[in-house]
Amino acid sequence: MTASPFVVLKDVAKRWNGQLGVEGISLEIPEGSFTALLGPSGCGKSTTLRLLAGLELPDEGQIFIDGKDVTTSAASDRNLSMVFQSYALFPHLSVAENVVFGLKVRRVPKKERQEKLHRALEITGLLGYENRKPGELSGGQRQRVALARAIVAGQRLCLMDEPLSNLDAKLRNSVRKDIKKLQRDLGITVVYVTHDQTEAMSMADTVVLMKDGHIQQVGTPENLYNSPNNTFVAEFVGAPPMALIGTDALSGFEQGKTIGVRAENIQIVPKGEGRLSCTVNESEFLGSETLIGLDHADAAGLCVLKPGLSMMPEGDQIDITFSDEHLHVFDAAGQRLAG
Repeated sequence: MTASPFVVLKDVAKRWNGQLGVEGISLEIPEGSFTALLGPSGCGKSTTLRLLAGLELPDEGQIFIDGKDVTTSAASDRNLSMVFQSYALFPHLSVAENVVFGLKVRRVPKKERQEKLHRALEITGLLGYENRKPGELSGGQRQRVALARAIVAGQRLCLMDEPLSNLDAKLRNSVRKDIKKLQRDLGITVVYVTHDQTEAMSMADTVVLMKDGHIQQVGTPENLYNSPNNTFVAEFVGAPPMALIGTDALSGFEQGKTIGVRAENIQIVPKGEGRLSCTVNESEFLGSETLIGLDHADAAGLCVLKPGLSMMPEGDQIDITFSDEHLHVFDAAGQRLAG
């Protein structure tokens, strides 16, 4: 018998002065999972998180946490913790005081506070930093203090709103691993908002991709990458994104459709042997491979990956090919067709 989902949103909608925030949001999140809400700015991912947190109340629909209807419950009654983009640390308090602040407010006994503090600092690698103020810490260390505060809260559900966006690329990669390890080690349920598809794809068990207040696809990272529901998902997920080709440019396909293909499934072939003839518009050396950008009148986002340093002159004419088994077919409305 399958266990009931830990977090459930049923047909949730939120509007401001008639303007859409989110519409028809339905989600089931298992306990102990890591779910990423992904999408561009204004897609509704942070609104969805705030509705789940109780910082906003829905106009329609229901929200359940651990079987309890919390649709109209205050944030303080939802038994969850939050980690924000801004760290939200008190600058005048030490690391230790910031971490246990919530426990003091809840009048948790001092001995228990100290035990939880020690464990949280140990888990986050902050032992020895107890007496430092936030201003004496790096961005990564401040974010770890915010994580330690969420750990001592001891809640089974943790909501994270773009927690890494203030960090540089190297730190983001490091703290990303910290968060994933914490989630696994503690067995907590994490709902994580990000606009960065690399974060979502590398950390989450399930990705919820949103656009214009609606969910476009829910699935594993592999599912969204390999079987996108529509052309928006195809172009948003993956680096580089999936190339989209109009069927006017290809023989053997019904007109009016769009064909998608990933860069790793495109090969450069001798002149006259390809399915498309393209013009090189850029070469980008990435270290282990080179990304060759291509122009074609009936295609968007066409590129090919070549191993190592393989720069090609801008303006060169090349032929490319790809196998039908690697193609994705979308209808005139951009929806994926079966097969």
